[in-house]
Formats: sequence, C-alpha cells, structure tokens
Amino acid sequence: MHVALNAIHLVPGQTGGLEIYARRLVPALEASDPALRLTVYASPQAVRKLKEEGWRAKLMPVRVDARSRARAVLAEQLVLRGLLVKARPDLLHNLFNTAPALPGIPQVTTVHDVIYRRAPETHAGLLSLGLRVLIPLAVRRSRRVIAVSEATKADVVHYLGVAPERVDVARNGPGSPPSVDPTPEGILRSRLGLGEGPVLLSLSAKRPHKNLERLIEAMPSIDATLVLPGYPTPFEGDLRALVGRLGIADRVRFAGWLEEADVEGLYALAACVVVPSLVEGFGFPALEAMLRGTPVTCSAIPALQEVAGDAAVFFDPFDALSIARAVNQVLADEELGSRLQAAGKKRAARFTWESAAAATRASYERALTGSLAGGAGIR
Repeated sequence: MHVALNAIHLVPGQTGGLEIYARRLVPALEASDPALRLTVYASPQAVRKLKEEGWRAKLMPVRVDARSRARAVLAEQLVLRGLLVKARPDLLHNLFNTAPALPGIPQVTTVHDVIYRRAPETHAGLLSLGLRVLIPLAVRRSRRVIAVSEATKADVVHYLGVAPERVDVARNGPGSPPSVDPTPEGILRSRLGLGEGPVLLSLSAKRPHKNLERLIEAMPSIDATLVLPGYPTPFEGDLRALVGRLGIADRVRFAGWLEEADVEGLYALAACVVVPSLVEGFGFPALEAMLRGTPVTCSAIPALQEVAGDAAVFFDPFDALSIARAVNQVLADEELGSRLQAAGKKRAARFTWESAAAATRASYERALTGSLAGGAGIR
C-alpha cells in the first residue's frame, strides 16, 4: 500500500496537539509494516525539520509558507492534486482536519475536534468561516473519517452529520514523553518566583474553551501558586486583568514560552496538573501528566473522562468552587496524591502510538475495500 500523507498545515513548534499527532503517528506507521510506503507532503521548513529527525518516509516539499493559513489552504486545494497525480498513491490521509475537495484518489481525514462548532468564540473572523466550510467539506469528500477519541466521534456524528459507521476511532498515544533532564526544582522556584509552597500547573493555551478564567477565579480558595506557561494570545490580557481584580497576582505566574527542560521540571515539582477545559477533542495535557506520575484534576467532560478514567479527580468546569474543591482535595490528601500517581502511570500505558497506527492502518483498509465496519477504542 502506498499512502500519501497531507501534512501541509504542519508548522514545527507552532501547531500544538496536531503537531504531536503527525510527528508521533507517522514514525509509528513506518514501524508498523515495512511494506507500507509513505509519502509526506509538507512545507519546505517542515520537511527540513523532519529530515533532521531521521524520518524514513519520503518527504516531498510543497512550495508554500504554511505559517500563512490561507496559502496552506490554497496549496491543499489547488497544488496537492497535481502532486498526487505524479506520485500515484493508493490513498491520501489528511492529518489536520481539512482535505482537498477533488483529490483524485480515495482519501481518509483525521478530525481532531469540532471546537470551531462547540466553542465558536475560540476562532474568529475568516478562520472561523474557513473551518465551517473546510471541515464539513473534508468529511463529505472522505471515504473514512478518523476520530482521535470516542468523544470526538460522537461530535463528528452529531455536528457534522457523518454516519457513525464511517467513523473510525484511533486514539492518540502519549503526547510528548520526557526526553530531557528536568530543570532542578530550586532553579525553577527562584526563576519563576514560586516560593516554597505547593505549585499547580496548567498547560492550557490561553483561549476561551480552555476555561482558564474559571481556574483563576478558583485561586482565592486555593493555597498554592498557579503556573500558566505558553505563548501569549489575544485573550491573555483579560486573564491578567482578572488576576489583578482578584488581588492574586502574587499567586499566578504567566510564565511565557518555556524550554522543554523547564516544562519537565514543572511537571516534577507540581502538586497537580489542572485541566479545566470546557471542550476537548482528546486531552494531551492530562495524558502527559499521568505519564509522568503527576496527579491530575480535570473537567468532567467526555474526552477527558475517556483519557483519564480512574486516574484523576474531576470537577464541574463551569463552577469555580468545584475546581477549588477538587484541587484542595489533592493538596490535602497525600494518600490520594500517591494513588493518582500510580493510577495515572498505569492508565497512560494503555495509550500507545503503536495501537494508534494499527487502528489507522485498519481505516486505510476499510477506505480501499469499502468496508463499513468501524474501529473500536480502549475501554
């Protein structure tokens, strides 16, 4: 089987969970079957980075600056088909939610979430309009749709009107496993001004659906320091203003973009990781924390319940007091924290990129044979 992979929207270092998906799934696909031929179409800058990482797949640069979303969409719709005609693969797999309208060959598209429908305030202007056009178009033009969780499958069926028998679930593996030595605790506490008390970590993008506003509203009832790493967004000013109004500037740290070693150090020293999202397609932050043995408290929403299972303390994401109660429960109960650490590692071990690759390969086979048998996920 020769499969073309549409990674035109891959921007190394800038595409978050979608980047993790592409960069972890493709090597797992390569390892799953030596007879599987993979050709990856990506921007020149992405191709250079992937070559440095030693990918065995054939890497084909598409002359587009993928940092311009509009140009990437144009390349996907107008340029990719010509490249596919020359390469003549059996199948096209679109890795990032959208797909060419006229690929000329059978295609499969991975839909990571439908946040643009469930939390439209997260995407504004032309981006929101584009997603409302391109994602439904992609699922209509694809023989199979791959969802990264049962929760996302339910959303694809409900919001996009896709027949459930056309949707295969291929759960993600762990996001970013530890690959560097963590920055020592003392250095981090000094550099970030964390003092000596307990530390909470929330690796959530500063966007409305991540619900950091209610987590901040919970902080007056929690005796700990909250660290919020990550790049600035247009919504960060509102969060900083809320911190000021609540008078808790001494206990909330907007840490900005951090090196990998610093993030690992924060996982190691954090009393718990808090994931307060209102909607998610999967839940990499919870899974990454569990993989490292950091206790997790998170929203009682379907995607996070599916990932965390019995390895987290859940709260109502619409209720700041519920968030505070869950966090304080972990801070006050050392035995509970130890149980969550052990349960988290055990739970995280059930999510592998090998199983994601196997489920993806099965979706390819269904797309080429016309089978309507859907995929199954972890129970």
